[in-house]
Amino acid sequence: MADFDVFNGDADGITALLQLRLAEPRAAQLITGIKRDIALLQRVVQQRAASGDRVAVLDLSLDKNRTALEQLLAVEAEVFYCDHHFAGQLPHSSRLLSLINESPEVCTSLLVNGYLRGRYAPWAVVGAYGDNLHQSAARLAAQIGLSQAERAALCELGELLNYNGYGESLADLHFDPADLYRQMSPFSSPLALLAANPPFIAALREGRAADSAALAEAKTLLHSDIGIVKQLPNRAWARRISGVWANQLARDNPHQAIALLTEREGGYLVSVRAPRAQPRGAVELCQQFAGGGGRAAAAGINVLPEAEKTQFIEKLSTHFNAL
Repeated sequence: MADFDVFNGDADGITALLQLRLAEPRAAQLITGIKRDIALLQRVVQQRAASGDRVAVLDLSLDKNRTALEQLLAVEAEVFYCDHHFAGQLPHSSRLLSLINESPEVCTSLLVNGYLRGRYAPWAVVGAYGDNLHQSAARLAAQIGLSQAERAALCELGELLNYNGYGESLADLHFDPADLYRQMSPFSSPLALLAANPPFIAALREGRAADSAALAEAKTLLHSDIGIVKQLPNRAWARRISGVWANQLARDNPHQAIALLTEREGGYLVSVRAPRAQPRGAVELCQQFAGGGGRAAAAGINVLPEAEKTQFIEKLSTHFNAL
């Protein structure tokens, strides 16, 4: 029997797995990657998973991993699937335990927190802050009695972990998400982690500050009452900071949709945030283009061709204006 933990390499995926393994220790093989690398379940199939193998899948769209999931269930692997992205029709199997909620107010770490009845809730707070769900994070933080200073510290940790997940490849990232998970896994609480002050926190803090300083190079493609669209160059710093900046722009402009187009080979990598005042519609917009997906409040497109850039901007305006 083999165990596999398959998780998104962002704050939400990492903190969801931290909670699960603190409650249910398991020496599993870790399968993860950059934040946009979401079709990860096929890697388990490629390792010839068999009957009795246990697979945990966290913060990865079921719809994007459907074929691999069906293959695992067909060989009688046991699968726990927890996520908040678009899922589509769920497979019917007694070997699948699914916890799917596409509400814009939840993320995977919050779903795992509910599943575990709040045993490691501070880690869920970190994940929610990292996933730009500040109101949901603040509510949970208040419920478990965290001080304002503790909330601020967990917010920064979540945002730093999320910042680390963005890039075109692992080479863009400051740390492999699997390595970050391993460094964090000995700590039952993020407050204990912060008290230990591991070097990766300072490294991520310095990296984010340096990347943020380069944002002066960004171009504004649209600035209207409906939306804000920015273009970033094909540089490693731009790929790293894109998600964090999109989240910040969304918080600063709660009534406007946000889109960042980061130049890449073949076109643009697109990140979309729905207006925070009405957090829906992002995934429906992105699904109109090849390679688009995500969730109601935040979505993206892996490669938007140059020829479709104007069309995308026009559709963003008409789409969110109609909601």
